[in-house]
Amino acid sequence: MKKTYPAASLALLFSVSAFAATPPNTLIVVQSLDDIVSLDPAESNELSSIQTVPSLYQRLVQPNRDNPEQLDAILLEDWQADATNKTLTVRIKENAKFASGNPVRPEDIIFSYQRAVVMNKSPAFILNILGWNKENIAQQFEKTGDRTLKIKWSADISPDVALNLLSTPIASVVDEKLVTPNIKNNDFGNAWLKMHSAGSGAYSLKVYQPNQAIVMAANPHVSTGEAKIPSIIIKNVPDPASRRLLIQQGDADIARELGADQTAALKNSAGVRVENIPSAEQDYMAFNTGNSANPLLKNPALWEAARYLVDYEGITRDLLKGQYFIHQSFLPVGLPGALENNPYKFDPAKAKEILANAGIKDAHFTLDVENKPPYITIAQSLQASFAQGGIKVELLPAAGSQVYSRVRARQHQAAIRFWIPDYFDAHSNASAFAFNDGKSSTVAWLNGWDIPQLSQTTLKAVAEPDKAKRAQMYTAMQEELQRSSPYVFMAQGQNQVVLRDNVKGYQQGLNADMVYYDRVTK
Repeated sequence: MKKTYPAASLALLFSVSAFAATPPNTLIVVQSLDDIVSLDPAESNELSSIQTVPSLYQRLVQPNRDNPEQLDAILLEDWQADATNKTLTVRIKENAKFASGNPVRPEDIIFSYQRAVVMNKSPAFILNILGWNKENIAQQFEKTGDRTLKIKWSADISPDVALNLLSTPIASVVDEKLVTPNIKNNDFGNAWLKMHSAGSGAYSLKVYQPNQAIVMAANPHVSTGEAKIPSIIIKNVPDPASRRLLIQQGDADIARELGADQTAALKNSAGVRVENIPSAEQDYMAFNTGNSANPLLKNPALWEAARYLVDYEGITRDLLKGQYFIHQSFLPVGLPGALENNPYKFDPAKAKEILANAGIKDAHFTLDVENKPPYITIAQSLQASFAQGGIKVELLPAAGSQVYSRVRARQHQAAIRFWIPDYFDAHSNASAFAFNDGKSSTVAWLNGWDIPQLSQTTLKAVAEPDKAKRAQMYTAMQEELQRSSPYVFMAQGQNQVVLRDNVKGYQQGLNADMVYYDRVTK
């Protein structure tokens, strides 16, 4: 049956003042969308896009909604793993179709993985872990039937890790037949997919207007069960106070990213409820050691002093009011093997002593930060607390997309960033923070940190078959980066999402891509 799009819903796209009581067949979500660079799953790597892509696309396997350490077959009927030959043989569901109505074929999987690797956009390093690169990606697949495919990898990793990698958003399967006519200048359809969708998820993209709204309609062909609510509008409302007003008045169904004060004020409001959802978000500050304009950034003494100039308690307890808690290692609490000790406290005298012993004078740096809570709030706190240690911090606030672009171009001196694991394995974060092969867009590479020994340790850890030994290796890596690295790990998030009382069935998990709208009713 053809879906119609309510005219009242379309009117909501263009201004906050256009909001009225939400239509019964449309879910209205208000949040900031200014961080989005692209909705192409091979490029999406920002919070808002990663939250959106899973509604539009599916992967071969995805984390179970209730127990994300368990993988569920989504586009697959079954699979067989061969650890010795490093292969997966997969069988696609007979009823797996894209929103276009085209069946999901082995060719679509091959096309999706090849384009992601060859384009080499920001999240491509996840697939590089398999040993895939531009030169060898074409040799990694063998179609063995109309619905069967053999997938190969060369890296020294187990089938379990390989499946975890293929459960990430960049491994989303796109409709080759729909994308191919929209390829321009050998871009694999990237320009078109920034603004359109070609997936098999519960929804398809009807309208995307950057910095305004994302509009999705239920996909009647989805093999995992059609969405219960026909339409979703995710509206860009940059001001948290405006988002609070819209949800409080009933002009929105779900509100995200409210400031701590706005959320606290809503806890006793009629008609709404605040849900506290564990998050794997790690907030940290990174120094770009490769920035030649400021050689101080590569000095380990600056890194050490910085650890004593963060007012951890003030940020998490007083400013962010429980939306975050102190966490000082690169594996988030909730992920197996996370180190939960927090050895650093705010101590300006200690920081001054470290700087003096290192002969550092006139310390200063610029700090790129997204101009929205909690990041700007954290940055303002850091500016004040670092001043107490004699370090001048100049804030460079900007829209999320601008900050992403500067960091990816390695133009920053320092930046406040966040990281969320791409899959439930310690290697997800270790391969970002402790690995730099000089070509993959890892956090270490983006910050110019040359770490050949740590990179080798990271590869050894992911290849270690003994779980206990592997856990010990990750503990040692966390301790090393906690002690000396260009990262200052500060806090871990606790998502607070505000919903109207009539909204039922919404689910969200520890990772950013675990946002589920398809079972929502109201």
